[in-house]
Amino acid sequence: MPNTKSAIKALRQSVKRRSKNISRKTAYRDALKEVKKLIASANIAEAEKLVPQIYKKLDKAAKTMAIKKNKASRLKSRIVKAIKRSAVKQ
Repeated sequence: MPNTKSAIKALRQSVKRRSKNISRKTAYRDALKEVKKLIASANIAEAEKLVPQIYKKLDKAAKTMAIKKNKASRLKSRIVKAIKRSAVKQ
């Protein structure tokens, strides 16, 4: 346990930040899973509708340093690429 006032406050802050980071990561992961499921079921129109939501969640996670910005960019690129690839197959 922390002994000083500043250490107690730092612990409070880190616990709060950890919970926010976990919720942001969960949000973008769930959105990605949903889009991947739609792509697998060949429901491309619905997947394209969810792209702005995924962008928003990834950008928010990158902005708050829950993930790095290059990871957010990479995930956005890959999901759009997957949607386009599956649209061409149909």
